[in-house]
Amino acid sequence: MPYVTISTVRGILDVAQKKALLERVTDLLVEVEGQGNPEFRRNVWVRIEEQEPSHWSLGGMQPTPEIIAGTFGAIGTDGVRIATSKA
Repeated sequence: MPYVTISTVRGILDVAQKKALLERVTDLLVEVEGQGNPEFRRNVWVRIEEQEPSHWSLGGMQPTPEIIAGTFGAIGTDGVRIATSKA
């Protein structure tokens, strides 16, 4: 019975991306560990753990919500990424 935890910075993944990630990691574990047996799916646990940007550092720099939104786009209150206009 595999347990997978994916750690990420809060604000990077929107609802649709989280759903896709959970499904695809589950699919991969069924394929590899479950040897393709579809019954194995019910034994797979996958969790996304989000931490505030201030809890992370990359190269000594802590991302801010503004940096994340500028890089990935903001996430609306509905959990969906807000489209950014390309100049």
